[in-house]
Amino acid sequence: MHRLAALAVTATVALTLAACGDSREVGSVGVDWTGNDISIDAVADPEVDGVVCHLAYFNRSFIDRLQQGNWFEDPSYSALDCTVTGPITIGDIATRSGGEEIFREGRSLIWKSLRVSRIYDAANDSLIYLAHAREIQQGSGKMSLSVIPLSGEQVTWSNGAPAAAR
Repeated sequence: MHRLAALAVTATVALTLAACGDSREVGSVGVDWTGNDISIDAVADPEVDGVVCHLAYFNRSFIDRLQQGNWFEDPSYSALDCTVTGPITIGDIATRSGGEEIFREGRSLIWKSLRVSRIYDAANDSLIYLAHAREIQQGSGKMSLSVIPLSGEQVTWSNGAPAAAR
């Protein structure tokens, strides 16, 4: 039994340390008596000043992990909304259709992570933020999307506007 408890603690620490990107928890709402929570993080885009995304996701409790017998995995469910918080300054961002990842957090010990990617839509002069799970074995269709229109906003490109935006 001690091995199981030690393994659970190790897994929890590993999940906590698996996060990368600039985020901070701004709130947490309890959803049931077992201690399951919905956490809300503010995610800053490292290359775009003046935009913040709020990411909500499910955190399983210790009691739920005991009941379900699955210690190492959290659900893929998430919600994302991004907003303009001031003048937008866009740094060196990828303008290719696949965009680039700006945030990643582990949702299982090995197989799954929750990610936020930014895609520049030159035709519509917008930044698209996509929250999705990445699962190595089966993939995931769970996603959430938020769009920041750049037209009408005070936007500065620190390296000059990309060729597609000129």
